[in-house]
Amino acid sequence: MTAVGVRPDRGARHCRVISYDDRVTTSPVRPVVLRDGVGIEDPLQVVLSFLKSPGRFDISDPSRPASFGEPDLRLANRGGARISAAQIAAILERRSSIERALRDIPPGASLSGQVNAVPWPALRQLFDAFADIPGVGLAKMTKALYPKRPALIPMLDSMVRTYLQDDDLGAKAPFAERALGLIRGYQRDLDLNWAAVQAVRQELTGRGYRLTEVRILDLLILSAQAAA
Repeated sequence: MTAVGVRPDRGARHCRVISYDDRVTTSPVRPVVLRDGVGIEDPLQVVLSFLKSPGRFDISDPSRPASFGEPDLRLANRGGARISAAQIAAILERRSSIERALRDIPPGASLSGQVNAVPWPALRQLFDAFADIPGVGLAKMTKALYPKRPALIPMLDSMVRTYLQDDDLGAKAPFAERALGLIRGYQRDLDLNWAAVQAVRQELTGRGYRLTEVRILDLLILSAQAAA
């Protein structure tokens, strides 16, 4: 991974371009432009580099979209959530509230649609179910919930939250409101890069990978933050 200087860009006064060496193929996908003028010249190769590394985060069983239990939390831990046994027990005490909210969110709900098409009230109810559990913050919650609604819920780990800091209401804000604010900001970035991210998804599908646009943008943000 190499950072390639600074170049002019029509969308920003200066755009820092992050390129990834690919001596075999040339990606047909257009660049992705993130915040602060950071451009990713070859987003397809960036995502492929993540998928070829260990620790890939898989999507849970699509036949159980409204259920939530210990297997979902174990899956999140395999993806690096680090949810302790005590935290798992505390979350499972709220299982009925979590599953009630999931039933109100269509399995195919996506951030890629119109703003009003996102089930914000049900999403707030879902996040409220995780509020005030000691040691369970936005990262652990969204890593547990992402596989249930992978086109809707990004994984709000520390690097993604740093990227979205302009949309962060802060730790003193109500838990669910803070999460919703970050996701609304995330949605705006997805909308701005929709054509490029969708093209990446289509290329990945042709190669046998099943990723949503939300997860693709997750990986691109992580790559940009790591290179900063």
